[in-house]
Amino acid sequence: MSDVVESLLAALETELKQLQYWSVLPPSAKAMASNLPFCYDTMTLQQWLQHVFIPRMRALLESEHPLPNKIGISPIAEQAFNPADKRVVPLLTIIAKLDQTLCGAT
Repeated sequence: MSDVVESLLAALETELKQLQYWSVLPPSAKAMASNLPFCYDTMTLQQWLQHVFIPRMRALLESEHPLPNKIGISPIAEQAFNPADKRVVPLLTIIAKLDQTLCGAT
């Protein structure tokens, strides 16, 4: 499963860059210190994916720690990124595949 997750993380990063959602500058330390889910009070979802989710998931993979098995990014992603905008459909698909893979669905 770790190879599949790493592949999906790479695809997520590529898609964020293609959509020009990838930021050059990191969020402030205050923004990173948020205790709320998805840091929604201090970051956009694309910032959270780039600066929190992807690095944490890669750290878990590299250290061979267990991956989360209860995850649900798709619902918030569908609110943050308009599914009617055809440009974001691949991004939403990747996020849904990550959810399914980590939750053990096929």
